Amino acid sequence: MSFQFLLLENIGATRIITINRPDQMNALNKATIEELHAAFADADADSSVRAIVLTGAGDKAFVAGADIKEFASFSIEQGKELSLLGHEQLFNFVERLNTPVIAAVNGYAFGGGLELAMSCHMRVASSNAVMGLPEVSLGVIPGYGGTQRLPRLVGRGKATELIVTAGRLAAADALQWGLVNHVVELENLMQFTTDLAGKIEKLSPSAISSALRAVQAGFDGEAVGLKAEAEEFGKCFGTEDFKEGTTAFMEKRKPTFTGK
Repeated sequence: MSFQFLLLENIGATRIITINRPDQMNALNKATIEELHAAFADADADSSVRAIVLTGAGDKAFVAGADIKEFASFSIEQGKELSLLGHEQLFNFVERLNTPVIAAVNGYAFGGGLELAMSCHMRVASSNAVMGLPEVSLGVIPGYGGTQRLPRLVGRGKATELIVTAGRLAAADALQWGLVNHVVELENLMQFTTDLAGKIEKLSPSAISSALRAVQAGFDGEAVGLKAEAEEFGKCFGTEDFKEGTTAFMEKRKPTFTGK
């Protein structure tokens, strides 16, 4: 199986999936999401793969967000469908895999990048990593599960603050908040993460799969929240603020929001 935007490698019984768009800060476009779906499905179906590590190419970004150019002109309905399809193809899909997925967050993880990391079962961050959900600065909201998974991980108050202020969180703060499991120096990130995966490799695959399903079952009620997120995400695409926010981003200027 070959991909345009992904690199695959096996270390022992661990499959390493690297998003390989460093010139675009590994931003998620439609094609990359489709490739990630295929790569995760293949790894999960392979009985020789006991753990999966997801990371980004280069030392600047895990995933710096979604590719805004792809959806800046979307309608309300297209925005809603973008969110729902993303959940189906990638974010919910990864969360419900039977193989543990560890995100090796090697730099910026903004927007869809942080949402992807939060969909993974565990997160290890490099000390230079910076995370956030800046969508409101574009006149939109997180649309790939950020409004649901972030409160689950760090609590409602902290999550709300980060979302509504478009705040940024340094790796050390992310560790303190409980957003990531570990923080290590960048040069040690992949070794530490594959060592963690190596611990999983030695244990019962069937028991681990059962444990993942049991943990996930406790959060199945959030399906209502994800549906509401998709609805509100879509509504943003019909606002003047969304048009202003995305246009300002692409024109590299500060937006002027009117609340319309």
